[in-house]
Amino acid sequence: MFGNILLLIVNTAVGFVTLMLLARFFMQWQRVSFRNQIGQFVVATTDWLVRPMRRFIPGLFGLDMASLVPAWALQTLLVYLELALRGVPMGGVLGVILGLLGLGLLEVIRLAIYLVFAVVLISAVLSWVSPHAPAASLFHGLAAPFLRPFRRMIPLVANVDLSPLVLLLVLQIMLIVLAGLRDNFVPLIVGV
Repeated sequence: MFGNILLLIVNTAVGFVTLMLLARFFMQWQRVSFRNQIGQFVVATTDWLVRPMRRFIPGLFGLDMASLVPAWALQTLLVYLELALRGVPMGGVLGVILGLLGLGLLEVIRLAIYLVFAVVLISAVLSWVSPHAPAASLFHGLAAPFLRPFRRMIPLVANVDLSPLVLLLVLQIMLIVLAGLRDNFVPLIVGV
């Protein structure tokens, strides 16, 4: 029972920090302004980790790897902690490291999909309810690159954009595929 409570607390804290790191990564990737409440919150919650990392982790192709690599490291450590608390037997060192890194990467991708899901959903709701809200431009800017390919293929129906619905369906399918991929890393960790 104590292990489950500890795992819940650690999972919540690490998940929150990881989501903020991914939000920072997406905002910098899309060149969305940080001069708003959400941007300032993201910077305030991640600066303690990202600024020191920039000394060691350079950007790559214009991407802020100092935000992405710590997110991966945190998720990898979380996976290890979860497996250790659950008493999962671990095999050889190399297999365990590769398995943990793979599972950590899948968790980062899963959280990134959830983040895109939320951004697209909020963007769609804001476009219907309050298109001129202060946060609308932030969410529209973050959602636009993910919606763009679908908007090219799906025409407006009675002046309604259905591309967010199709993207949300694709994201759900991606989550199902990721859940299936998790099982591929278990033999590396347990040494089967």
